[in-house]
Amino acid sequence: MQIQLNAKNRAFSFDVLDGESILYAGMRHGLELPYGCATGTCGTCKVKCRSGRCVSAWADAPGIRVGARDESDLLMCQYTPLENAVLETNATVYKADPGSCLPRYAAGWITGERALAADVMAFSLELDRPMSYEAGQFVALEVPTVSGYRVYSMTNFSPGTQRIDFLVKRKPGGGFSDWLFNPSRPSVRINVFGPLGRATFSPSAGKHLLIIAGGSGIAGMMAILERAVQEGYFERYRGHVFFGVRTWEDRFFLAELEEMRAAFPGQLCVTLALSDDDVPESAAVEYPGFVFARGLVHEVAVAAMAGNCANTRAYVAGPPLAVNATLRSLLRDAKLAATDIRYDKFG
Repeated sequence: MQIQLNAKNRAFSFDVLDGESILYAGMRHGLELPYGCATGTCGTCKVKCRSGRCVSAWADAPGIRVGARDESDLLMCQYTPLENAVLETNATVYKADPGSCLPRYAAGWITGERALAADVMAFSLELDRPMSYEAGQFVALEVPTVSGYRVYSMTNFSPGTQRIDFLVKRKPGGGFSDWLFNPSRPSVRINVFGPLGRATFSPSAGKHLLIIAGGSGIAGMMAILERAVQEGYFERYRGHVFFGVRTWEDRFFLAELEEMRAAFPGQLCVTLALSDDDVPESAAVEYPGFVFARGLVHEVAVAAMAGNCANTRAYVAGPPLAVNATLRSLLRDAKLAATDIRYDKFG
């Protein structure tokens, strides 16, 4: 099927594969389309259908209700055309820069599963073809027994790799996480689409790094830190990592963070914030190079960084409510410019 997308600046045409979402098709053709979650929850990719018929497997996706005005509104990430269609967006759309990592379809098989905490699992996907991506990006994953794609950030960074690493937090009623945490699930092919996401890091940033992550939001931040360490970035710039979990028992990735910190003593600082638990005395003994605090991670971060955010770029990830609160604090209290904040939030 053929889509004509009338954007604020110009019109674009592209083909859509049978059953493919309009968003994925457009990005596959190198268009910088508006999107956030890419899974139907945020409403960022909403457009109006001016002609043609499109259908969604998830007509009640939460994102469709965000700013909805009439029945012509649809989410590009959820809808596929039944015939040639004309869509309209108020967004300005450009072609991706030459050399960009355009999203593509791939397949993978799960390997290397390990429990990080009671409700957090790490695993790898062995892909059928190499994938290149920027540190901080994510991919969409689909399994045969669960309807729709789910997005997860890579925790590793390796150009042209065929192994990508993830962590997943189990959510009650979550289709993908329930499937993943089922010990008797069969080994199946995982469909992959990506890379996605714009909250990326490049060593050319030339700024100190402030990383604020809650829970499984640390995933993409690990890839950012890995690339920074690979490039010796912290020899020239400081890094401040604030990682928040509920209790001491919920901790994970501390050994990996300590290894990075120890490679750049005095330049890379790691703070663990516990929101629902006092910090045990054993914490400082086990990780003497860390800073520990009690409180919500964004409040701990903003208080610690007060007056110390000059020439700094912030990266934020976590649950939507936590990310929103962090963004407000960074803009209002830390006085960071919006152009110096990168974030992802997944509903």
